[in-house]
Amino acid sequence: MLVSAKEMLTKAKAGKYAVGQFNINNLEWTKAILLTAQEQNSPVILGVSEGAGKYMCGYKTVADMVKAMIDELGITVPVALHLDHGSYEGAKKCIAAGFSSVMFDGSHYPIEENIEKTKELVGICNELGLSLEAEVGSIGGEEDGVVGAGECADPNECKMIADLGVTMLAAGIGNIHGKYPENWAGLSFDTLDAIQQLTGDMPLVLHGGTGIPADMIQKAISLGVSKINVNTECQLSFAEATRKYIEEGKDLQGKGFDPRKLLAPGFEAIKATVKEKMELFGSVGKA
Repeated sequence: MLVSAKEMLTKAKAGKYAVGQFNINNLEWTKAILLTAQEQNSPVILGVSEGAGKYMCGYKTVADMVKAMIDELGITVPVALHLDHGSYEGAKKCIAAGFSSVMFDGSHYPIEENIEKTKELVGICNELGLSLEAEVGSIGGEEDGVVGAGECADPNECKMIADLGVTMLAAGIGNIHGKYPENWAGLSFDTLDAIQQLTGDMPLVLHGGTGIPADMIQKAISLGVSKINVNTECQLSFAEATRKYIEEGKDLQGKGFDPRKLLAPGFEAIKATVKEKMELFGSVGKA
C-alpha cells in the first residue's frame, strides 16, 4: 500500500533527519530499494522521472508494479511513489495512474504561472490525500535533457509557493543533478537558512544528492532539509558491479549469462548504496 510522503517528511523535519528519494529505473531497482528500506526499517520515497516512466511502459505500469511488489515482498515500512520533476500534464497523468505523491516543477515558468498551476494541483492533491512537491529556482546539471547551472532560489519566491499549501519545497541552493564538476562552489547554506526562516515547518528537498560531501548533507539536514534525492549514485554503483562481473568473464561461466545472474551484482550494489545513504540521512529505524 502506497502512502503520501506528508507524514514521513513531517516526522523527518521534526526529528532532524531526512528520507531518501531513490529513483527507480526497472524491476531490479525497485525491488532492491524496497527490500533495503524494509531491512533498515526506514521510510522511503521511490522517484520516477518522466523519462523513466516512459521507459517502463507508462505510469500505470509503474504504479501497478510497485503496489504488487509491496504486497509480494511483505513490505510494511511507509513507501511513497513520487513523480520526479513532473510537468503539469505529467503530474495529472501520475495522479490518474495511482501515484501517492507528485512533483510539479514549474520553476521554468514565470512565478505567476508557477503559482497558478501549483495552486490547482494543491487542490487536486489535497482532495485525494496525495503529497505535492514544488520547485523554485532551477536545480543545475542535466536531468532528462534539462540543463541548469545550479542557481540559488529567491527565498521570497519560496515563501510564496510554500504558502499555497504544498507538502514540500525543492529550492535551488547551488546543487546540481549528476556528477559534480571539479570547480563546484558547494551548497549555499545562507540561502538555505533564509528559505528555512521564511517557510517554517515546511519540509525542504535537496535534489542532486549524489556527490555532495557527507558533512554538507548533515548540515543541510540541520537546516531543514527533510528529503534528499539520489539517482546517479545508484546508477554508477550498478554499472560498476555489472562491469566487474563481465570483465571477470563470469557471464561466460556456466549459465552466467542468465539475466538473473548477470544483474545480481548490480542489484546488490544498489542495495549497498541505498543502505549507506539511509544511514547518512538518519532514516534507519524511523519507520
